[in-house]
Amino acid sequence: MSDRFGTVEGIDALVPALELRGVTRRFKQGASHLDVLKGVDLTIRRGEIIALVGPSGSGKSTLLQIAGLLEKPDGGEVSLAGNSCNGMRDDARTRMRREKIGFVYQYHHLLPEFSALENVMIPQILRGLSRKESRVRAMELLSCMRLADRVEHRPGRLSGGEQQRVAIARALANAPDVLLADEPTGNLDPHTADAVFNLLMQLVRGAGLAAVIATHNPELAKRMDRTLRLEDGHLVSG
Repeated sequence: MSDRFGTVEGIDALVPALELRGVTRRFKQGASHLDVLKGVDLTIRRGEIIALVGPSGSGKSTLLQIAGLLEKPDGGEVSLAGNSCNGMRDDARTRMRREKIGFVYQYHHLLPEFSALENVMIPQILRGLSRKESRVRAMELLSCMRLADRVEHRPGRLSGGEQQRVAIARALANAPDVLLADEPTGNLDPHTADAVFNLLMQLVRGAGLAAVIATHNPELAKRMDRTLRLEDGHLVSG
């Protein structure tokens, strides 16, 4: 059964929420090529939170884009809940992405003409929920993010930390199985970043999601279940 955060009991815990096998990605640079990912393997199960670290330009964002079905690898396989995404049509990839994956970026990318509440409602409405259902869940998530008194504010009237909390609520609006976050607190001051990260972790753990969080902050990485480092196109422990 689902609780208010969208967790589901009875899902086979042996089936990885997200799995990458031999994923490669190459970019053309003039007459040469740059191999960013060189056969990356990753398995993450529900309830597990992984810190993804590595220097700028190492390919962390590319890896998250591929894992989130926003970009196709040049080789290898991406599977969600045991279902291979290779060969999926674009409409099927879009549907899978909308229903199974939540994204949080360094910059919130909220729609400026809509309120915080509407920004969290929109993904649910696009999935087919009624406005009433979408509003109820959006209010619950924003309350959990300590924004109950700010739900009618547009992004321009919110602080940076508040905007990012709205973005986190939006990422969880459709009760995804997997959360992918790319430097979600990288644009915030240390105090605000810590507060936002605490709320993010509470929601992710409460929902039992699989999460991959890219960060440059070693202290935040230590608070996750395990750390994977992207080095020379390969994932290594620690």
